[in-house]
Amino acid sequence: MNKRNLLTTPCWDSEDLGQALPDSPHAVSVALPKWKDVIAYEEKNPECINSLRTIYPRFGLNPLVSEIAEIALKISEIEADSAWPYPNQSTAEKANEYCLRVNKNASTRILDIAGLKCLVTDKQTTASAKAFWQHTGLGASSREAAIALNREKTPSREDARKARSILKIRLAEIYQCPEVLIELLPSGMAALTTAIEIINEIHPKRPTLQLGFPYVDVLKLPQVIFNGGHLLLSKDLEKLAIELDEKQPSAVIVELPSNPMLECIDLPAISQLAHKRGIAVIADDTIGSAVNIDPLPYADLVFSSLTKSFAGRGDILAGSMIISPNSQWKQQLSNAVKNISLAQLSDADAIELADASKDAQSRIKQLNKTCLALKRRLEQHPAIARVLHPESCPNFQKIMREEGGYGCLLSFELIDGLERTKRFYDDLKVCKGPSLGTSFTLVCPYVLLAHYKELDWAKECGAPPHILRVSVGLEDPEELWERFKTALISSSKSSKR
Repeated sequence: MNKRNLLTTPCWDSEDLGQALPDSPHAVSVALPKWKDVIAYEEKNPECINSLRTIYPRFGLNPLVSEIAEIALKISEIEADSAWPYPNQSTAEKANEYCLRVNKNASTRILDIAGLKCLVTDKQTTASAKAFWQHTGLGASSREAAIALNREKTPSREDARKARSILKIRLAEIYQCPEVLIELLPSGMAALTTAIEIINEIHPKRPTLQLGFPYVDVLKLPQVIFNGGHLLLSKDLEKLAIELDEKQPSAVIVELPSNPMLECIDLPAISQLAHKRGIAVIADDTIGSAVNIDPLPYADLVFSSLTKSFAGRGDILAGSMIISPNSQWKQQLSNAVKNISLAQLSDADAIELADASKDAQSRIKQLNKTCLALKRRLEQHPAIARVLHPESCPNFQKIMREEGGYGCLLSFELIDGLERTKRFYDDLKVCKGPSLGTSFTLVCPYVLLAHYKELDWAKECGAPPHILRVSVGLEDPEELWERFKTALISSSKSSKR
């Protein structure tokens, strides 16, 4: 049976609720085709939740991973409430140590289930176990679970070694840095976890400072799991200097650009301020993409979710972390890596990623062009209040490569606000769900999905709930625009009824 072609036959209507995007047991996105579905998902409506064939990793357990967890719960001798599969003993122990630190009287156990290590917890510890799973990105991948369940074959170690070598060569070419400075990790958040662990080796027990509107887990990871994290939304460099002097953070964390506002901080200026005070800079280039931007002259550690545009398929979990060859602390950071227990990108995921990323550079350049074309069409439409896109950000342009583009993301608001946005979203004939960087277009009301329990705060930061985020795919640009234009027209007619 042929799999659905999401470029030509997207999951956009009510009957598509819960479909895996793409049609794969390892999909990282799920169809939420109507506005009411997004609300039902956030409110944990049983009818909606039971319709989901998968879930965004870290926000829940992929069905294959969930099967491993269920096995662990059945054989556990403690009064178990939840189970969390990890790829190896060291990552499971990290999760366990965190849970015991938060809950002094916790009852936990680590069980071996077909080679995976499951942290089993009692009821009072479940919230802590879930937080660690979500924020760190260290959990077992769906491919590791499928192998443990004998649903997929164990790949040869030689094939995995070759795949990792290919990936490091490919990333070294993109980043223009030595392969020895590249680490491959199980997810983008696992890459940030590793970066913070490295920084903590050098500056233990110090909080981080994040600049700009944050991706929820990039901020929560240091706040909840490590030594605390401060947030500074102001772009004023004098205020930043004061914060750096007062807070003495272990590192400054920046997103290039922010999500979903797509604004960039002044990385060269911020780097100068931080480095002058002996403070490292950690940069997330997932959205901008190293194909388009070069943060290595200014950031000391760069992490990325390779799940997104580098893989492009939407069914591979992976991340990378780069130690900048330009960092004044390059040797110190490299030495610190040796003192931590590194999480590993699984063999199966490495092999899939090596295959999927063969066309990463050319594909990302095409995504750049299609996204920019859609941005300019939307800007000219009378129903659009504003379009957010890195082309409008001078700070993004400061770090662009000579032949770089602006990435695959844009966000926009409609002039009639929330009610028309709901109608437009319902009528738009593209795939709708979380994640980004896929070869097929994905749209979501990002603020609702990421900040549902703090919408007032997000609005105060300039991110209202009716912003729509678009991850542009490889559809024909004219055909894609026709879909958006048709939904704009139909949502306008609906408002006049």
